[in-house]
Amino acid sequence: MHIAAHGVGRLSRLIAGCAGIAVAVHGFLDARTLDDGVPPEGPLPTPTAALLPAGIALLVQVAPVSGGLSGRARAVIAALLALAAAGLAVTRFGDQPAAAVAVLLAGLALACLDVRLPRYDGASYESFRFSGSPPLRFADPLLPHDDSTSFRLAEPLLLGAAVIALVALFAQILDPALLPAGGPDAVMPPVQAFALLLLTAGTILARPVSDLTAPVIGAGEKPAAADEARDREDFSRTLLQSMNEAVMVLDANYHVIDVNRRWRELTGLPDDDVARDPPPLPPPGTGGGDWTIPRADGTAIPVLATMAAIPDAAGATRGYVATCVDIAERKHAEVALSEHAAELERGNAQLAAALAFKNDLTSMLTHDVAQPISSIASLAELLCADWADLPDDIRLELATKIDKNTQRLVKMMNDLQLLFRLDTGAVTARRVPVPLLEVVRTVSAGDPAVEITIDEDLTALADRGHLTVVVENLIKNALAHGAPPVQVRAGREDGGVLLVVQDSGPGIPENVLPGLFGRIVKGAGIKGAGLGLFIVRHLVEANGGSVRYEPVAPQGARLLVTLERAPA
Repeated sequence: MHIAAHGVGRLSRLIAGCAGIAVAVHGFLDARTLDDGVPPEGPLPTPTAALLPAGIALLVQVAPVSGGLSGRARAVIAALLALAAAGLAVTRFGDQPAAAVAVLLAGLALACLDVRLPRYDGASYESFRFSGSPPLRFADPLLPHDDSTSFRLAEPLLLGAAVIALVALFAQILDPALLPAGGPDAVMPPVQAFALLLLTAGTILARPVSDLTAPVIGAGEKPAAADEARDREDFSRTLLQSMNEAVMVLDANYHVIDVNRRWRELTGLPDDDVARDPPPLPPPGTGGGDWTIPRADGTAIPVLATMAAIPDAAGATRGYVATCVDIAERKHAEVALSEHAAELERGNAQLAAALAFKNDLTSMLTHDVAQPISSIASLAELLCADWADLPDDIRLELATKIDKNTQRLVKMMNDLQLLFRLDTGAVTARRVPVPLLEVVRTVSAGDPAVEITIDEDLTALADRGHLTVVVENLIKNALAHGAPPVQVRAGREDGGVLLVVQDSGPGIPENVLPGLFGRIVKGAGIKGAGLGLFIVRHLVEANGGSVRYEPVAPQGARLLVTLERAPA
């Protein structure tokens, strides 16, 4: 089971925060009430009432950084609260000296949590006195520390407070004759001693983490070895900061020890925020996987992340190194390639559709154009060869057939020209009030197979030429692929005009309906074969209307055209 990269560190801070809350609650109760329940005369009846600011200081020390509060500002606030607790403990030194000293030591330890003192042996003490080096330094949580040459000031203070609390607890089992007057509680009540132990344990969990890369120098080593180790440390630190990859170093508890320059540039986070609230990291053992790192501006940047363990001499995990490589440009290139591939696919689909249309159009023209041309050629040849022998009525009949086939070819060429104009978007509608009854009568030309039911005063707002082509194609389509009688009626509907053309034929097959109003409707002898309904749809839409199909029971097909009604 994988452990989150900084889960253990957050758990330790959570435990320390809970300890701070418990200590603060105990201090608050102790400040409000005496041991016998009588309200106090002064603000602090016992020294452990100073644990209230001490517990709050511990809670502030481990609380996550948020808003405009930086890590250093938080440390200053915690130190001030801890010093206040130490000062309050001093004021009660005469009442319970043991408890006052323990609280004083714990408060000073919290205030000096990041303070380090250098270690010196007897041989180097004199050289230190005249070297001009500062006697102490404050630890920077973002920089590694050399534990071999310094120690934390808080450690002996915590040790002293813990020893006093433990002695007070063990005093409960000693001979009362050996204790001061008042019994074991005169030294320190058990509840107060336990609160002090809880405060010291929480402070230990809240301490900053030592450097993994700090060299360990024994007391017997010569100064030259220490200088060599220090040089190696400086070289390692310089190497870390000069790497092009973003690197974060963590201890075994997933506390951040150090980050390099590239990590700060990649995340855009302040130094304290990186160290105290690190971003989510991949689980240990992850190598070369895609990951996202949040930035300070709220965005996320894709990276190639690795999380490797650092073993010690015994093979146990001493810490971890997280390495992230910015792959934002690679992701952008992948997205651009994907979009280009999708565009190529769309282009290929359009080319395939255009090729299919060309093949369908060629097939249709080969069949539809060849028939009238062949008929015209045969009739013309007959007239030329037997003109003198043919009677006048036969000559008129042959000439009439030639004229009909010629008109058919002209209509087909006009439809093709209109089709190409519709494809290029070159068709525009000049809409005017058009009487529907007049247009339908002109198109039907008194054909007895066409039954018209339209009011004389019904007008539509449309292009007269477009509306004539629409009605003509609908009626011819009904007569060619349906069966008479063909009913043409129109009426007002929802503020518009509804034109209906209905035949008595077998209707349209289900497999044809999805492409009924397409360029070419395949299938011999079915309704909509050719270009008529495609032209109808585009002309109706160019005039702000719509066209749809409805089946008729028990048989028949109904095409409905909706147009805008002309104003009165």
